[in-house]
Amino acid sequence: MLHLLLRLCACVLALTVVSASALAQAWPAKPMRVIVPFTAASATDTIARMVSERVSAQLGQNLVVENRPGAGGTIGIGAVAKAESDGYTILVHSSSFTVTPSTYPNLPYDTLRDFSGITPLANLPNILVISPSRGLRSVKELVAAAKAKPRALTYASAGAGSATQLNAERFRLGAGFEAVHVPFKGTPEALTEILTGRVDYYFCPVISVLQFIKDGKLLALAAGSTRRSSALPDVATTLEAGIPNSDYNFWVGMFVPAKTSRDIVNKLYQNTLKALQTPEMKERMAKLGAEPMLMAPAEFDAHIKTEIGTNAALVKAAAITVN
Repeated sequence: MLHLLLRLCACVLALTVVSASALAQAWPAKPMRVIVPFTAASATDTIARMVSERVSAQLGQNLVVENRPGAGGTIGIGAVAKAESDGYTILVHSSSFTVTPSTYPNLPYDTLRDFSGITPLANLPNILVISPSRGLRSVKELVAAAKAKPRALTYASAGAGSATQLNAERFRLGAGFEAVHVPFKGTPEALTEILTGRVDYYFCPVISVLQFIKDGKLLALAAGSTRRSSALPDVATTLEAGIPNSDYNFWVGMFVPAKTSRDIVNKLYQNTLKALQTPEMKERMAKLGAEPMLMAPAEFDAHIKTEIGTNAALVKAAAITVN
């Protein structure tokens, strides 16, 4: 009896393996959903649509981008966490993916357990921008004004707990001043208030603000990243401006539900890598200030784990809360 039971279990396991293998070989057999947990025209959305268009052409199936903004991105993330692990639901998110575990204590998903990383799609330096009407022309002048009147200056973000807020908080803590956080639903809404001067400054992804800088509608005071932006090579970083520990690297990456077949994960990775390395995509990315940040799936998963810990410390130091 025991012998028969063991043989039955072995058969079931073999069928499961064969079924998973067959699914991976047939993938993709239908269109795929790409969930972006931010508003349309945000930096993450722009990158998602560019890459999806190219990967669609390579795979012969449509990648349909759906915007699911709200609650710091957790609505969109939750939708992917609950989806079937069949390779037909993909998440494209920013580095705030590694922030929400610290700012939303009762998440309906586990960031590490419920997702598998595919690869980062791009590194997007945040640029510290301000309206010319504010009369501040440098990081030094901004910091001096903030210290002269504590909490008089305001800064925008693409939402409480977002990567744009964390960049602003790294800068604020490094410079040692107080300011008032003004969160918005996304980058387009935040930029509207910065352009009018109703909110003082914003660490905005370069992809969304580059044209405003070129047109003279906004001043670029510094890059918030570790290195200067290739799109704005003459703009120094906040580190170079003398603000210690003020750098924050904003990226956009691709994920799938954790139980997705490794064969599908690898196929999606290889096709995404191929898309990112085409001359056309490199040129389009460069024009937007998006820079390469290539990692294989296992390397990306390890990066996510490390960054969750780093951001947890920053959230605690800045006393960031999400209501």
